[in-house]
Amino acid sequence: MPRIAPLTFQTNPVNFIQLQPDQEKEPGIWNAYEEWLDQIWPECVQNDLLPFYMVIDGTHGAAFNECLAILRSRCHLESRVLIEIDSADYLKSSADLLQQFHPYLTDNRAFGVVASDVSVKDYFRPHAQSVWLSDVDDQLRLYHSAEHAEVQSPNVVQLAPIVVTFGPGSGFLSTASGLTNVSLFCDLSRETQQKLHQQGMGSLGLGPCLDTVETYKQAFFLEWPVWEEYRKRHLYDFDYYVDTNNRERPVLVTVPMLRRLLASAAQQPFRVKPFFAPGIWGGQYLKELCDLPKDWNNCAWGFEPIAPENTLLIGYRDFIVELPFPLLLSAHPEAIMGERNVQLFGDYFPIRFDYLDTIDGDHLSLQVHPQQAYIEQTFNETMTQQESYYIMEQKEGAKPFVGLGFTEGTTGEELLQAVESAHTLGQPLKIPEYVNIWDASKGDLFLIPPGAVHFSGKNNLVLEISSTTWWFTFKIYDHLRLDRDGLPRPINVDHARANMQEQFDTDYVQKHLIAVPKESRVQGDSREELLGEREDLLFQIKRLKLDGEWIDDTAGEFVMFNLVEGDRVRLTPLDDEAAAVEWGYAEAYIVPASVGGFRLESLGDRSCTLIRAQVSPDWNMPLLPHHWKSGERL
Repeated sequence: MPRIAPLTFQTNPVNFIQLQPDQEKEPGIWNAYEEWLDQIWPECVQNDLLPFYMVIDGTHGAAFNECLAILRSRCHLESRVLIEIDSADYLKSSADLLQQFHPYLTDNRAFGVVASDVSVKDYFRPHAQSVWLSDVDDQLRLYHSAEHAEVQSPNVVQLAPIVVTFGPGSGFLSTASGLTNVSLFCDLSRETQQKLHQQGMGSLGLGPCLDTVETYKQAFFLEWPVWEEYRKRHLYDFDYYVDTNNRERPVLVTVPMLRRLLASAAQQPFRVKPFFAPGIWGGQYLKELCDLPKDWNNCAWGFEPIAPENTLLIGYRDFIVELPFPLLLSAHPEAIMGERNVQLFGDYFPIRFDYLDTIDGDHLSLQVHPQQAYIEQTFNETMTQQESYYIMEQKEGAKPFVGLGFTEGTTGEELLQAVESAHTLGQPLKIPEYVNIWDASKGDLFLIPPGAVHFSGKNNLVLEISSTTWWFTFKIYDHLRLDRDGLPRPINVDHARANMQEQFDTDYVQKHLIAVPKESRVQGDSREELLGEREDLLFQIKRLKLDGEWIDDTAGEFVMFNLVEGDRVRLTPLDDEAAAVEWGYAEAYIVPASVGGFRLESLGDRSCTLIRAQVSPDWNMPLLPHHWKSGERL
């Protein structure tokens, strides 16, 4: 196994910020519901004779019950009646929702159609808001009825109840009535949500799923497009934001304070919280490097960043709040992305880094990604999957390789027929007869445009620099492997047939898709190389061999760095040295467009090598998210 860096990989990087003195006048942030409830309780009881209306909205799977338990306890202690109304009672039945949303969910196990034209309202029964209001009135009438009064002591003055509506969409139910005294939005990350999926929580309103693949499909194509858009559009209508990723110790923030935290974070370099996952072909390198759970068999993927999936840990004083990365992007797109990139991508972060670890693992599947027109027309997705493989580490003594492009004269149909025969006979496909096998060495970069058949062989740690789409991998051949359920892994023949490009053959790959470094800039003993850039790839990749200092500038657009060799590096904004950040091997940082000039310097005994990625200066095709394309910028 290759050398493991001696410094500890930070799996929970905290981005500490400071606010200006005039922004710190109110507390605005609390650990635990009890502290927050102490703060607002006087408001709850300031008028004993009028009901107090509370809304606890939020993301599916958030800690609603924990919040309610504290509220129940306080009401019991204070002799206050609590009327609870669950938003789930107003959803359509699972059968009705599955039928209604079938055009988006489809019969395919893994792929659906992005539900860009569905709203939260579509989840609820007709006239749900008026039914909710009628139910509230009924509960209050029951409370004030003679039957209720008879069981009370005539000498005790009864306090009006607290009416709490809770669960996803609670704000939608109550909005039209105006009956809200205080409102909360309880949130959690996609990572936490997927852990709940693995524990049996299905998608919102749809009932149990066959497996986690179906659950992810329902979330990816339906639940997240609808409910994350709802969060984005209405978050600032709430009074409080609640981070419930730690169910036992939530962090509550006033929405004005949340906005100040986001504004400050948008002005300094930051690192997202990485997201890891095991897989059938996964290796052992990331598991050891990142000190991942011992009970994992392997680690296949490490995402950092992949904007919709990652979160941002923001540290302020003694508090750490975990926020979905898209909240920062939608709050300050120009500050993060830069004006040109906002015109191209809206508030959608277009580039991702992720690791593919096959060291002491197995080959990836032979695969292809969709062309832009295909992904738009077939899946209603706005950005296709453009990729590149940077070989970051390899197992010593092994002979790693990358498969890329058809062998000379091979057609896509010949490959598919050979794959079908391999499955029928149960005999492994002779891949080198159909797909080029290229020797891969540490530091090599392979460019993978949509339509190019490809895969990584075992014993590589690949740093994948790609567009931020990740679900649309069409498997052509998976080495006759069985999945964890004991069944053959699904092959996406029809999608693959429609997207494979025979022009990416041996000669083309050798001339155009295996990067040849070109020196672009020199400062002292440090040198920058242009590694990868194509008109059909939205990203540009450079490699900086850092020996001493390097002065640079964002030039109005975000820049991403990953330390691929060396122990540690420091980046210091020239206009704000207090915002300097340091990071170690295999970690990545985003430098927002707003930072401007910055200085890089290697730390430790070795010089450093960094991969630098940004939007290609020549990319001019807008790939805007649906809400941005419709002109409904938030």
